Amino acid sequence: MYRIGTWLFLRTLGLVHLVAFISLWTQVDGLIGPKGILPAERLLEAARSQLGAAAYWRVPTLCWMGGTGGFLHGLCAAGVALALLLVCNLASGPALVGLWLCYLSLVSVGQDFLGFQWDALLLETTLLALFVAPWRLRPGLIAAQPPAAGRWLLWWLLARLMFLSGVVKLTSGDATWRGLTALQYHFETQPLPTWPAWYAHQLPGWTLKVVCAAMFVVELAGPVLLLGPRRFRHAAVLAFIGLMGLIALTGNYTYFNLLTAALGLICLDDRWWAKMLRRGRGPGANRDGVVAAPVKPTPVARRVALAALGLVVGFTALQALPSLDPGAAWPGWLFRMEGAVTPLRSLNNYGLFAVMTTERREIVIEGTNDGVEWRPYEFRWKPGDLARAPGFVEPFQPRLDWQMWFAALGPPQQNRWFYPLIEQLLRGNPTVLALFAHNPFPDRPPRAVRAVIYPYHFTDAAERAATGNWWRRGQAELYLPMATLRAN
Repeated sequence: MYRIGTWLFLRTLGLVHLVAFISLWTQVDGLIGPKGILPAERLLEAARSQLGAAAYWRVPTLCWMGGTGGFLHGLCAAGVALALLLVCNLASGPALVGLWLCYLSLVSVGQDFLGFQWDALLLETTLLALFVAPWRLRPGLIAAQPPAAGRWLLWWLLARLMFLSGVVKLTSGDATWRGLTALQYHFETQPLPTWPAWYAHQLPGWTLKVVCAAMFVVELAGPVLLLGPRRFRHAAVLAFIGLMGLIALTGNYTYFNLLTAALGLICLDDRWWAKMLRRGRGPGANRDGVVAAPVKPTPVARRVALAALGLVVGFTALQALPSLDPGAAWPGWLFRMEGAVTPLRSLNNYGLFAVMTTERREIVIEGTNDGVEWRPYEFRWKPGDLARAPGFVEPFQPRLDWQMWFAALGPPQQNRWFYPLIEQLLRGNPTVLALFAHNPFPDRPPRAVRAVIYPYHFTDAAERAATGNWWRRGQAELYLPMATLRAN
């Protein structure tokens, strides 16, 4: 039986949603609000004018009914309330439906700022969790045994997530992954490292190769074991959770690690939990140490879950084929089928860090009033000040800080949000300035803004002992020439 793992999974999923909605709520105005960098309202207007009636499917969001601005806050507030219901084990099924609708509505209008794989993973997990969630108002503590097919939907999701994350590293042809040298760059070049990443970066090269090889074993062999016998499945889940813990220790990946670990909880059966919790065979417990007489799923629930399992496994297996062999000539109908489902962002392909970034380049945005003195706009979490230690911000996500890492991978023309950001800084927009650590021009906006880019590297032990700096940086290059507002 899997009652305890299911109960813990649903409570943890509620916590993840709580974090996701609160984190976004604190940033939504500056990112996609009416005075934000990429206003959601403009997206909806453009979609309606270009797509007509098809816009409602291509951009599935409740914002079509309620607009943006205050309605974005309403969606975040509703998400927080529904997440609390799920955490408290109240009306779990209806709460999951509401959470899926609210988060899909925000992701659909979030544009570049809500297009991460963990946003898609949260939506897919929430949708599939409907098949194991109780639908009564107060189901009680660990009262129901979920349908077996419902469990397998979530097991399949976890297996796909881990397996594809390993496969894409090999099929991409990246030399650092194939040569097991990727971790010699990863800790330094990842988007938002933590201070333990500095120490990990100092490890000998052979140690990092061994760790990289162990990661491949977990990501490629673990999913096979997950779908196998009980003992193998438990070993795979514990390896997954251990890997997520190490990733969370050295990098800020929002709620991704917690959500992935939560998926593992439902793979551990009641006998395992009874042993770990040392419940013994108290009153009302069976020989495995768990409460007897669970509420069995109804025949209808079993049939619905079984049908969903067939559809999801079939679709996602086809969807993953191009990742397994990117060079193959796959039929066009496969991509058309995937494109039809893509707007819902709830049956996804996965694979993080297919190609390792081997150089870290940091963009520094600066403003001036005289063309001589340039003052930097310091971000809250991304590297900037050389002496500032990399910090922990997970499970929250500073989404503008994250986008700055992607912006440094190419010219500003490839990042449609970068020019609007510069414009809002020139206007002194307080909504956007709230996304930064501080405003270097508190009295009036700067007359001009530019962006320069530096190569950044972790210091070594000797340099850090001598200077106190966590980072060193090389020669600056111009990323965006001096920009000013046009005179009216």
